[in-house]
Amino acid sequence: MPHKIGFVVVSSSGHEDGFSAKELMVHAPTVNGWRSPRLCQYPQEIILQLVERCRIRKLQLLAHQYMISSKIEFFISESLPEYFAPYQSERFHRLGYVPLSDNEKTGFKARELKSVYMDAVGQYLKLIFHKNYVNKYNLYSQVALVAINIIGDPADYGNDSNKHPSREKLIDHYLGSKSDDPALDGTYLGKSDSISPLDDLAFDMYQDPEVAQIIRRLDEKKHEAVHHERYDHAKKLKQAIADLQKVGERLGRYEVEKRYAVEKEDYDLAKKKKQQMDAYRLKVYQQLQLHNLLDAELITRKPPDLPVEPVVYDDSLQHTKATNSPSYENTELQSSQGEVWKAESLLEEKPAEPNSPEPVFLHQSTPPTLSHPTTSREVEFLPYDERPLPAIHKHSEETIRYLEPEKTEGDISNSPRSGLTGEPEPLSEKALREASPAIEVFGEALVSGAYSKSWSYREDALLAVYKKLMEMAVSTPKEDLKNMLRAAIFLVRRAIKDIVSSVFQASLKLLKMLITQYVPKHKLGKLETSHCVEKTLPGLLSRTGDSSSRLRIMAAKFIQEMALWSEVKPLQIVPVHLIQPLKPNSPTHLAMSRVELVECLLKEMGTENSGFTISNAMKFATGALEHRVYEVRDVALRIIFDMYRKHKAAILEYLPPDDASIRKTVLYKTLFDGFTKIDGKLSDAEMRAQKKAATEEAERQKKAEIKVLQGQLAALKEIQAEVQAGKVGVLCIFCGERNESFTEEGLDLHYWKRCPMLTRCEHCKQVVEIASLTEHLLTECDKKDSFGKCQRCSEAFPKDELPKHIKSKTCNAAKPENVANHCPLCHDNFSPGEEAWKSHLMGTDGCAMNLRRLSTINKTIPMQTKVRPPSIGSKIPTPRGGPNKSSGKTYSKQ
Repeated sequence: MPHKIGFVVVSSSGHEDGFSAKELMVHAPTVNGWRSPRLCQYPQEIILQLVERCRIRKLQLLAHQYMISSKIEFFISESLPEYFAPYQSERFHRLGYVPLSDNEKTGFKARELKSVYMDAVGQYLKLIFHKNYVNKYNLYSQVALVAINIIGDPADYGNDSNKHPSREKLIDHYLGSKSDDPALDGTYLGKSDSISPLDDLAFDMYQDPEVAQIIRRLDEKKHEAVHHERYDHAKKLKQAIADLQKVGERLGRYEVEKRYAVEKEDYDLAKKKKQQMDAYRLKVYQQLQLHNLLDAELITRKPPDLPVEPVVYDDSLQHTKATNSPSYENTELQSSQGEVWKAESLLEEKPAEPNSPEPVFLHQSTPPTLSHPTTSREVEFLPYDERPLPAIHKHSEETIRYLEPEKTEGDISNSPRSGLTGEPEPLSEKALREASPAIEVFGEALVSGAYSKSWSYREDALLAVYKKLMEMAVSTPKEDLKNMLRAAIFLVRRAIKDIVSSVFQASLKLLKMLITQYVPKHKLGKLETSHCVEKTLPGLLSRTGDSSSRLRIMAAKFIQEMALWSEVKPLQIVPVHLIQPLKPNSPTHLAMSRVELVECLLKEMGTENSGFTISNAMKFATGALEHRVYEVRDVALRIIFDMYRKHKAAILEYLPPDDASIRKTVLYKTLFDGFTKIDGKLSDAEMRAQKKAATEEAERQKKAEIKVLQGQLAALKEIQAEVQAGKVGVLCIFCGERNESFTEEGLDLHYWKRCPMLTRCEHCKQVVEIASLTEHLLTECDKKDSFGKCQRCSEAFPKDELPKHIKSKTCNAAKPENVANHCPLCHDNFSPGEEAWKSHLMGTDGCAMNLRRLSTINKTIPMQTKVRPPSIGSKIPTPRGGPNKSSGKTYSKQ
């Protein structure tokens, strides 16, 4: 038969602080439900993953009293895309939509319980919330969902359960119980398509949690009795269940009145209500035991300390018809039928919203501000999926303030630990109320230390909790372990806000032990890990905006490490919190820490099954681009560049088009230039600079050529003038000596005996340039076959002497021609260039092995005073460019 289907929240498009979509996974009177971010864009969406592939028969939605969506669409799917992309809907099949009432008729003091019947098969359910109804209370245009209930059957009923190994894990994550829990296997007798009243959402929201658990146990016994045909016993159980439903509603009403008295600080009335509840509860339990209807193990509590005077019961057991009756399942009924919840004005409104009808609830509905959390004694009888969180106190502010934490209850004592004497100061009444769950677990003395004004007591208290939990035996009952875990998390949350570094470090040490050692050791399940992270992460994020750089870095490093722990990483909680959109005016330190954490974790975790997706990462990064601080925008650019390297074109969908109007903005110009650089192309600026440099180089070369030509022209004109004047003699084109005796024969004699730039080859007797002597011996000489080249000094040696020369390695190594010239006579290296040869072979400090140099120095110097030394572009051709090389002319002895 159809029964309640467990689920986990896979993703949501966003939420307001303190109203995560994961609240929908718990059905209890004290849940807050999900609430969209303020001033968000529509539509908003939530994706749920069922514990198994199911045929959904019925959905129940409990709407907010004034944050109401105009309509809700439903989509179903067998699976998600390959990578975690919750905003891609192509794999989801649309089922339809339901409209919601605008709630004006009730004055925004009622909550609509919407029942939607369907017949759809799948494992993933997506809800899309459209734009909210406008009213005076909904100041930030939000939508909200208090609770959702899914009723259906396993789609693969009767198949081998081993084919779905993940089912047990999902159930454990959601319920923390075994897979044969009656709430899942649907063992109720009767019609196959009937739905048990105990699976109805109204049952969990109206009933006292402890009584609701007993009703479920009795209902199981009733079906067992029917199965064994013990009809008289089944009749008794049926009547007991009906009476207990009235008792549960009455106890719920007492609980609300008690909490209202606590809010008003009327502790006498609160004590009276508590005694009244205990006495009434005990009387009912005794009656059940009298008729052997209640197992002894269900009653583990001690008898309450009753007052001496008897309690007068002025209320009758008769009450309105049970609200969970299946006959009242139409969409919009009156409050007496239980489908639209009427508000009872039992609590005052929030101080932050004086005109808001926020305290709308009936019996167990969560008031906006609670000072007295549910005690562990009350939680003891709750089924796992109905247990309220132990620390349900909420700040009166609408959002978490990311500011530097204030000092708690007085100034911090900086005295050394050795100077402390006595015990921590006693707890105040406010602290006693606030820390009551922790006191029941750890004792008042230890909790007093955690609340002490002295930092050393606070640190010692955390270390004592650490030691106590490390020593817990594995055989300890699960409920005690869970209570200790939640009490420890309560103290950690307080210590995270501490401004003393040692206390803050102790809180981080304790938190790490709880998540990585305590929960795995005692096999408490993913739900407890999720509780630890979700309760402490907001406080840790606020410390990343601390004014102290030491604490700021410490908090950010811890969050980064925590996100990568094997126990936390699959839950994807840290990325979902970090990736929430960043406000443009958020504090600088906080914004910088957020973007740097997102940058680091994106590199470590990627966008596949990590909580990060292309969509939410780009929405976060583009939002950070609007921040007022340059450093934040710079990190946002790096995030987008990293995303572009991995996903290329998919990133461009989240950015404006690359056109001239957009590039007028410096930020987007930098962004698109970065994309171009990543693609290996030149940016517009680089292309312009390159083109400009090429144009300038071409102009420079053109001017140099013009200058050279002008110089050559001037030289020719000067020679022409000298020839006309009859002052020019014959010129040696190698050494530059000018002499009137240089006739054809005189010039040959000069080449043969005196020109310092030339020498005679000892092997073929030809006159060659000294600069090209090595090349002559290797390629032109008659004895060229008997010469080889040394690769070290680049000179020519007879082949029979070459091996010995190479082996000795004593020669002076030649350098590349563009670095230095190498003389084949003295074997020295000197400056490069053809003019350098003339200086080396003819200068006073030139080549010592050139025998012709000394005999011509005195003649060359006077000649140089009259005629300019040959240079590039002058009338004197250079030795390497002379006719000896170009014409192939050689001079032999005549």
